[in-house]
Amino acid sequence: MEKFISFDEIKKSLEKKETDCRSIVQYYLTNIQTKAHLNAFVEVYEQSALSQADLIDQKLEEGKAGKLAGMVIGIKDVLCYEGHESNASSKILENFESQFTTTAIQRLIDEDAIILGRLNCDEFGMGSSNENSAHGKVLNAADESRVPGGSSGGSAVAVQANLCTASLGTDTGGSVRQPAAFTGVIGMKPTYSRISRWGLIAYASSFDTIGIFSKTVKDNALLLEIMAGHDENDSTSSRKPVFPYSQLLHFDKKAKVAFLKETLESPALQPEIKANTLAILEKLKSEGHEVKEVEFPLLDYLLPTYYILTTAEASSNLSRFDGVKYGYRTPNAHNLESMYKLTRSEGFGDEVKRRIMLGTFVLSASYHDAYFTKAQKVRRLIKEYTENLLNDFDYIIIPTTPSTAFKFGEHSGDPVAMYLEDLFTVQASVSGVPAISIPNGKDAQGMPIGLQVICNSFKEAELFAFSNYLSELTS
Repeated sequence: MEKFISFDEIKKSLEKKETDCRSIVQYYLTNIQTKAHLNAFVEVYEQSALSQADLIDQKLEEGKAGKLAGMVIGIKDVLCYEGHESNASSKILENFESQFTTTAIQRLIDEDAIILGRLNCDEFGMGSSNENSAHGKVLNAADESRVPGGSSGGSAVAVQANLCTASLGTDTGGSVRQPAAFTGVIGMKPTYSRISRWGLIAYASSFDTIGIFSKTVKDNALLLEIMAGHDENDSTSSRKPVFPYSQLLHFDKKAKVAFLKETLESPALQPEIKANTLAILEKLKSEGHEVKEVEFPLLDYLLPTYYILTTAEASSNLSRFDGVKYGYRTPNAHNLESMYKLTRSEGFGDEVKRRIMLGTFVLSASYHDAYFTKAQKVRRLIKEYTENLLNDFDYIIIPTTPSTAFKFGEHSGDPVAMYLEDLFTVQASVSGVPAISIPNGKDAQGMPIGLQVICNSFKEAELFAFSNYLSELTS
C-alpha cells in the first residue's frame, strides 16, 4: 500500500475503492511492528482496531460513515479509553484500566475514527525529552540517537514515522509543540478550554490542553473541529461556537505580524533556527505583510512562573495516587504510613518526585505568598501583555524551540537545562492562547526546525489559515 500523507489521500483511495479501512489499519500495524524499536506505542489495540475497521467498511458500503472514516489515530498515555489501560507512563498506575472514555476521544470515535493504541510519553506529562517514562525512552526517527521531545514524544514519533494518520497529545507548557518541532510534524495547542479535559489524567489543571499532531494543517483543523466544544462533564470547557476549521483554510489578506526581539536575541537560540526564522519573516515582508519587531520584557519570568504554578498544581493533583484505591501498592509496607510513603517513593519516577516536592514547597504555609501567590500575579501580567500584543497584531511568530533535538542524556543531569527547552513554548500556555508549530526546514545535521505561530484566544480558524499559508512558504 502507498504511504498516505494526509487524510484527504485516504478518503480518495476509499472512494475509488483502491483500499478499505481494514487494509489501512493493517498497513499501520505492519509499520508499527517494523519500527517497534522506536518505542512510540506502549500498547497496540490490534484486534479492536481491526474490528472497528470492519464496521466502518460496512458503513462506507451503506453510505452511513462518519467524517473520519479511515482516519487512524494514536492516543497519548494520559487519555482514558474505556476498557483499556491508561497509566500515564508511570509505575504508580500500572495495570489501571479506564472506566470511561475521554470526551475528545469519544467525539472522534463517533465520527468513525479508528483508535489504534496508546502512545509513550514522559511520566504524567512531565518532561521535555520522553526520557522520563516507565516504558522507556522514545527514539526520534530522524536520528535515533536524539530525543523526540516531550512530553508527547510517542505521539509525535507515531506521526513522524507513519505509524498512524494523526495522534493526540497533551500540552501543558509545550508538550505538543516542542516534540512537533523536534520531529518535523505539525503540533497544535488550542485555546485553553477549547477541548474538554474530561478523561485527561491531570498534571496542572489550569494549563493542561489536549493537542493534535498531524502531517497537514487540514487534518489538524478537522480533528479540532470535531473534538472542540462544551462538555457538561468539564465545567471549564468553553461554550463559544466551534467553526468548520478545515473548510476555512484559504488565506488571502495582509497580516500584521509581530516577532519577539528577546527570543531571536536569546543566547540559547541555535544560529540555524534564528536564520530560518528570519528567512520566513523576510518572505512575509516580501509578500506585503506588515512584520514588526516588538519587545516582550517578561520573557525571563515565563519559566519561573510556569514551573511554580504547574508544580503546585501537580503536587495537589498527584496526591490521589497513594496505593489505596488503584494502581501500584508497595509489597514492602509494614503499616499504613509506610504504605503511603513507600508506594509513592517506588511508584513515581525521579522527575515527578522532583516536581511534587517543589510544588509542595511553594504551597507550604511559610512560602505560599512569596512564591505561589506572586506567580499568579505575574501570570496575569504575562497574559495581559500577550493579549495586548495580539490586539495590535494578528499573529506572533517565534521559534518553537531554542535548539533542534538534542542527544539522549545530554540534559539528564541538569534539570534547569531541560526546563530551558520550554523557553519559547510556555508563553502561550501561561496566557491560555492557541499556538501551533509547523516545520521550518532543517539544520546542518538534518534535524527538523519548528516555527511557532501564536494568536488570540479562540481564533483557531485564523491560526490554521495562516499556518496553512506559511506551510506553503516554508516548503
